[in-house]
Amino acid sequence: MTSRRKFLLAAATLPFIPLSAHALTQGKEYALVQPALATQDPKRVEVLEFFWYGCPHCFTLEPDLAAWVKTLPKGAYFRRIPAVFNPSWAHLARAYYAAEGLGVTEKLHYDIFNAIHLSGQNLNNRETLLSFVEKLGVNRKKFAQQLDSPEVTARVEMSQRLGAAAKLQGVPALVVDGKYQTSVSQTGGQDQLFVVLNELIALAQTGKKR
Repeated sequence: MTSRRKFLLAAATLPFIPLSAHALTQGKEYALVQPALATQDPKRVEVLEFFWYGCPHCFTLEPDLAAWVKTLPKGAYFRRIPAVFNPSWAHLARAYYAAEGLGVTEKLHYDIFNAIHLSGQNLNNRETLLSFVEKLGVNRKKFAQQLDSPEVTARVEMSQRLGAAAKLQGVPALVVDGKYQTSVSQTGGQDQLFVVLNELIALAQTGKKR
């Protein structure tokens, strides 16, 4: 069984999470992002996850989040942003963007999480990271070039700006339609997070129909 399959095993049995009947409370289950963040596609509802590979809570959330993303309604889409709270987080943010630049995000994303949290590998070390991706079949030289590229540097700086604009207090944090920020701690649990996200998506879709 591959590490990715091990990681996603729990997600296979995640039940559909319906909308709850109660109204959400601003300042409790979610917070307004003011001013709102720009989204990639204003015609659709964006669900944006801020995460960090070194975060154990992000690791724990990932299997259920991956399963939930598959249930997104028509007109909604999901994307990730590696958060950069401080310089020590920048290296793994570079790793994410380097993978994205080479088109190997899906190949590496779950394995990076597993390597850090299940195998205890220090992927903050550049040589360890390069050896790790090479073992997974990624060209070491090309990945190193991506890590150091101006494009990746610009995207890491963008991550810093977005995190500051969203007034992040921690990760994982999710922002719906650039306007509504929520998290496991705000909703009171991982299952309830998806209920709240579903409701925020519905709220954002209603606003787009006006």
